[in-house]
Amino acid sequence: MPIVGYVSLAVRVIPCLDVHAGRVVKGVNFVDLRDAGDPVEMARVYDAEGADELTFLDITASSDARETTREVVSRTAEQVFIPLTVGGGVRTPADVNTLLRAGADKVGINTGAIDRPEVIAEISSRFGCQVLVLSVDARRSSSQPSGFEVTTHGGRRSADMDAVEWVRRAAALGIGEVLLNSMDADGTKDGFDLELISAARAATGVPIIASGGAGEAKHFAQAVDAGADAVLAASVFHFGELTVGDVKQALRDAGHTVR
Repeated sequence: MPIVGYVSLAVRVIPCLDVHAGRVVKGVNFVDLRDAGDPVEMARVYDAEGADELTFLDITASSDARETTREVVSRTAEQVFIPLTVGGGVRTPADVNTLLRAGADKVGINTGAIDRPEVIAEISSRFGCQVLVLSVDARRSSSQPSGFEVTTHGGRRSADMDAVEWVRRAAALGIGEVLLNSMDADGTKDGFDLELISAARAATGVPIIASGGAGEAKHFAQAVDAGADAVLAASVFHFGELTVGDVKQALRDAGHTVR
């Protein structure tokens, strides 16, 4: 059942384009990546399907210590008329400015904020918190009080931080919303990590985008019941297992408002 006393607007359905070397890729638990297509063409299709937003993540920008591929961002932005969030390699307000000028509506930050948390306040004070999305790649860990730890570099490194506490701290610093990705569930199609979503929901009032694990239409409604404001998926959309319309209908059937 939906959380009592928690009021949300229409649930957003967001396809995610994980981009590596200019191509959309998808794997399981961030490994064994396979090609899924051209990001510009896929963005055009999702826009036409009725996606509420698109998220574009350059998944190796941080591990390769480089900036997000601006040229692909610009071409993607030219093809879509829905909000576009771009992340990968963002470390400074100047990086945010570059991506906004390239056509992004919102910018995601992950490793850059972990390395220097004060950059969150610097970015939100300059551009407004609404443009900044904290991307949290979390996995289960008995070493942290919440039972979840933060990882970086595509899940390849532990940040030795409690994921739920990091969400709470980042919200206080001025993050606009949280893209909460379960590294354990990523690509498995077994469903979202509902415990992780619920824990993050209890820690903050900022919008939460649930990511990682979607395999069936019913999984999306379960994530919203657990506290998510938006639901994000990649492989089930990329390989034609579900459409945006399928997900929105499942959400409607479960009693949730969609656009």
